[in-house]
Amino acid sequence: MTAADFIKSLPAKATPEALEDMDTNFFFDIEGEGGGEFTLIAKDGELTLHEGRQGEAKCEVKAKNDNFMSVIKGDTNPMMAVMTGKLKIKNTGELLKYAKVFGLM
Repeated sequence: MTAADFIKSLPAKATPEALEDMDTNFFFDIEGEGGGEFTLIAKDGELTLHEGRQGEAKCEVKAKNDNFMSVIKGDTNPMMAVMTGKLKIKNTGELLKYAKVFGLM
C-alpha cells in the first residue's frame, strides 16, 4: 500500500456519525512514487477527497511516501518522525482532533 492508496481510502473509513458537526480541510503533500497532493474535506457529515489542493487548509501534512507509510504502519513513532523532520505537520492540533476519525489512532 502506498500513501496515495491510504489517503484515498480515508473517506470509506469515516462514518457519518463521526463526521457530524465537523468542518475541516486537510492537504496531504506526499513526495515520491506512491505519493501526490490530496485535499481531504470533512463537512456536512461527509468526507470527500480531491486530487490536488482545494480551498484553504486548516492542516497540512508533508512527507516522503516511505516516511509517511512507516508512521502509518507503526514502524516509526509519529513524534520522532515530526521531530526529525521526516513528517511535517502544520497545525498539529487540527490533525489530533481528527486522527481517530481518519483511522490514524
